[in-house]
Amino acid sequence: MERRAFGKTGMEVSILGFGGAEIGKETDLSKVEQLLGSALDAGLNMIDTAECYGDSEELIGKTMANRRSEYYLFTKCGHASGLDYKDWDPELLEKSIDRSLKRLQTDYVDCIHLHSCSEDVLRQGAVIEVLQKAKQQGKTRFIGYSGDSIDALYAVQIGVFDSLMVSLNIADQEVIDLTLPEARKRGMGIIAKRPIANVAWTYDKLPENAYPYKYWQRLKELQYDFLRDNEQAVADALHFTLDTPGVDTAIVGTNKPGRWSQNAEMLASTSLSHDKYQEIRARWKEVAPRDWVGLT
Repeated sequence: MERRAFGKTGMEVSILGFGGAEIGKETDLSKVEQLLGSALDAGLNMIDTAECYGDSEELIGKTMANRRSEYYLFTKCGHASGLDYKDWDPELLEKSIDRSLKRLQTDYVDCIHLHSCSEDVLRQGAVIEVLQKAKQQGKTRFIGYSGDSIDALYAVQIGVFDSLMVSLNIADQEVIDLTLPEARKRGMGIIAKRPIANVAWTYDKLPENAYPYKYWQRLKELQYDFLRDNEQAVADALHFTLDTPGVDTAIVGTNKPGRWSQNAEMLASTSLSHDKYQEIRARWKEVAPRDWVGLT
C-alpha cells in the first residue's frame, strides 16, 4: 500500500489507516485479531483509536501489542469515558493518557489528539500543556488536534500541534478551503476521517438520528452522477479524499477482515481523473450552503 510523508514528523504512513471505533463493541477477540492482523498484512501501518471508543483501545492492546513495531499508533483524549472528572479537566487528560497506554499495552503512542476540543477550551491553554507534558515525558512522540470547522482552524493557527485529523469527503468539503491551506503551510500531518462519507448514498431512507443522516441528506442535494454505480462510487469517493492536496492518510473502519486487502487492491487498480475531481469540487461549490460545515 502506498505510503506518504506525514507532515514534518518523519513518519511514513500508509494512505489508509485503521479506524478503531467500529471494533469498540466487539466481543470476539479472535475476530479483532484477524481484522487488525489482515489490515497490517495488507500493508496498512497506522491504527487510530480513542478513549471513548468502547473497548477499542483494550482490544488493540490485547491483539496487536506483539506487533507494535509494525504500525504507528494514534489515540485521542478529552472525554471522561468512565473516569470521575468533567470533560477537558487537565487532571482527566493526564489520567486518560495513562489509561490509554495501559489499555494499549505500550509505553508510548505515536500521536495523541485532542478529541473535538472547542476553541474556547483551547484558548485556556491547560489542555495543550497536558499534551506537551506527555510529549516531554515520552508518552507520545507527537501531539495533534482532531476536530472541524472554525475550532480546527484555530487549532491549526496557534502552531502547537504536529497533526490534524479532520472530516473530509465528497459530502464534507469545508476544510479544503478553510483549514487545509493553513495546515499545509505549517507542515502538519493531515488525517482525513469519514473519507467515504459513511457510504451514505447506499441508504434508501434514514431516520434523522442515524449517524450517516446529514451526509445522506447532503448527497440527495448534490446528486453526483457517479454514485449510481456503488462499487465505482466507493473508489471515486475514496480517491477524491486522498487526492485532496495535503491529505496524508484516511482512516477507514470496518468489521470485515477481507475488506483491507480489497481496499488495497481497489486503490492500486483505480484512479480519479483531475477533471472528475474538479467536477466534484465544482458541484459542491454550486450546491453547498454556508451551513454545510465540517461534521465533528
